[in-house]
Amino acid sequence: MSQTTPRLTLPFIQPAQAQKHVTHNEAVRALDMLVQLSFEDDALASPPAAPSEGDCYIVASGGSGAWSAQDGNIAAFLDGLWQFHTPRAGWRGYVLARGAMVVFDGTDWGEISPSTLQGASLIGLAMQADAATPFAAKLNAALWSALYSGDGGTGSLIQTLNKETTGDDAGFVLQEDFQTRALFGLFGDNRLRLSVTPDGSTFNDALSIDPATAIADQPRLPRFKASTNFDNFLAQEVWTTVAINTVEANDQGCFNAATNLFTAPVDGTYLLGGTLHYKMHLSNAHMSIRLLKNAVDEVPGSRGRTGGTHFDLSNSIWSQTLVPLTAGDTVALQGRMENNDAYLAADNTVFWGCKIG
Repeated sequence: MSQTTPRLTLPFIQPAQAQKHVTHNEAVRALDMLVQLSFEDDALASPPAAPSEGDCYIVASGGSGAWSAQDGNIAAFLDGLWQFHTPRAGWRGYVLARGAMVVFDGTDWGEISPSTLQGASLIGLAMQADAATPFAAKLNAALWSALYSGDGGTGSLIQTLNKETTGDDAGFVLQEDFQTRALFGLFGDNRLRLSVTPDGSTFNDALSIDPATAIADQPRLPRFKASTNFDNFLAQEVWTTVAINTVEANDQGCFNAATNLFTAPVDGTYLLGGTLHYKMHLSNAHMSIRLLKNAVDEVPGSRGRTGGTHFDLSNSIWSQTLVPLTAGDTVALQGRMENNDAYLAADNTVFWGCKIG
């Protein structure tokens, strides 16, 4: 039968042993020293001049005097004598002199105080970390603050996200109940992207910046340009919606060539404009242009009119203005002739617009 325990080497009471209380008390003393370990210091290589009963130390390298040949061992002052224990890998204790936690790795003692957390492979705060997400935190607020110059820092705070190759990702993933809703960063290449998704699988870029030119693109911005492919007849003294039926560009499908209407897909401020190219067959005519909202309201600032009559075979007038629109509002391009009727020329009569705010 072994005479000591395998981990703390506490003495066992042997069969038919006399003075059993002595062995028991030795075990209790050892437990009192080794459980909830704390050390007065870990920087001394020789015993202090006036230790107190129960004081415990880690013997520093080069142990001398009563601590000779005890480097790295635990020295405890009990009953006026030094007793020693050899630590095992994983033993931890608090060093009072430095306010630091230390751990024995099987060879040396190393600090694991809050100011030095090295080599941790998993860190979980209020939730479980795993190999796929080695750092995980479940909390309601987080703060990163620069180390001020008065505290020995620079006063700046820089966070770096580094990826290995162009085709890898570096960025922020924003989720709802652990389903992705937005991305911001470098995803799949080195363009800076802001992308959103309704379902976690189909992504739409709202912003894309080319790294070589710094040109920003808004590929999902509502915008359109359309024209008419035939001569439109304008009756005298009648505001007429132009049959803009040929689409050149139509992001977000905001223009309907079947109805000749632009429809605002979302609330916002839009820049809208048009050009009417008149192909006259009679003279002495004034030309007018305007934008009409929701079939009843003239857009303020959109009306234009020529100042005099025209005698040449063709002429143009254009208009552009900012207009606040609510999602679902429609806008049409209209023309009007005074004194005579006329035709609007095919191909050169256009309607265009885009969201700008």
